[in-house]
Amino acid sequence: MVSVSEQGKVKQMHKNKVIDITFFVLLLFVVAAVMLTLFYRQTIGNPNNYHSDMKAYILEMQGLDSGYSFPYPIFFKLSAFIHLFAAPELSVAIATMLLNVLSMVLLKIFFNRLALKELSESFPKCAWLSGIVLSLLSASLLFISMLYLPNETYLPGIKFKYLGVFTANPFHNATYMAARPFAILAFFWYAKLLTCYEEGYMGKNSQGKGVILRDYVLFAIFLLLATMTKASFTIVLVGAAGLIMVYRMFRSRFRNFVPTLLLGVCFIPTFVDLLYQYKGVFVPEEGAEGGMGFGLGTVWSLYCNNMPAAICLAVGFPLVVLLLNFKELKNNTIYRFSWQLYLMSLAMAYLLYEKGFRQPDFNFSWGYMYGIFFSFVGSLLVLLKATVAKKRPLLLGVQWLVYLGHLGCGLYYFLGIFRGGHYY
Repeated sequence: MVSVSEQGKVKQMHKNKVIDITFFVLLLFVVAAVMLTLFYRQTIGNPNNYHSDMKAYILEMQGLDSGYSFPYPIFFKLSAFIHLFAAPELSVAIATMLLNVLSMVLLKIFFNRLALKELSESFPKCAWLSGIVLSLLSASLLFISMLYLPNETYLPGIKFKYLGVFTANPFHNATYMAARPFAILAFFWYAKLLTCYEEGYMGKNSQGKGVILRDYVLFAIFLLLATMTKASFTIVLVGAAGLIMVYRMFRSRFRNFVPTLLLGVCFIPTFVDLLYQYKGVFVPEEGAEGGMGFGLGTVWSLYCNNMPAAICLAVGFPLVVLLLNFKELKNNTIYRFSWQLYLMSLAMAYLLYEKGFRQPDFNFSWGYMYGIFFSFVGSLLVLLKATVAKKRPLLLGVQWLVYLGHLGCGLYYFLGIFRGGHYY
């Protein structure tokens, strides 16, 4: 027989869940409406005021010559399906909005799984607020930006707010945002596999939680979907994952060779698609230079003469969290992998570039921006854990203030673009 106190707890948990879902749905509608308005303005507006590649995407979606190669079809197929019921411009805007807010939904799901219970138990008198806080944080990750000074004031060597510094949310690039929900899924699933793949596909991590063959299949599917929407995240994850797996294999003296091989099979569909995309993008046309080049900041230096400052402005919050929670790298797989991913993205952006007419486009910066985004995700989860523990409240306040600094800059940056300002 259930006691009165237990019944009360169940009712309170149900009430908290209802509040959580209701608030999140309302917030989701607000974010979706704001995003749709921006993306629709980009599709119909003057490129000088709403600069983006939306015009080219609209042509590609209709099967017309856009002048560019887009060998990643998912975003365009979704837009084409919506085009059965709506005008071309609105179709592309809706597709971009749907995939962008899907990122918010996925972040909310993962944040709830990883932090909601502990947050509620640590603050029992206002447990109903925990879901609201995680909803707001999930939404905030879609608006954070690089740090910058007001009134067009720049640090030495920094020429622009965005260019050369970069942001987790490049609002002018629809394909980046379209691929992000699949990147989020691939990121968290690979982090899950990292905890136990060396024990085989039925292995268990330190918490006794296991993975099954389905987890490998899902990771392979999510990574392929991300690749088929925009490959920028994929090449960064593949690079980081490859180094991690090779290092672990040498460290174990090849005792984990078979489990490593099994996990490696998950990458085969993505490798096949990357080869197809390489043929469509990197192979030069007759009489034109193409392929990938190697250099030390060859393209990055076109837009920034102070890389240390640019890095600090882009990932100020993750750097502060790292400084104050360095020990978390050892035991927190998600956090450690977020930094491994960021470092790989930084190395690729600094060392690699596309030759030919695409060189000034700095397309390896998209992978770097994914690295920035996931460094924020991992760092925010660590900060939530530290907040639950209620240790060093002054230092907790510093970390939250830096995060709010990124969010405040991001909201103002978004407002400028929303009004037709340039993204530079």
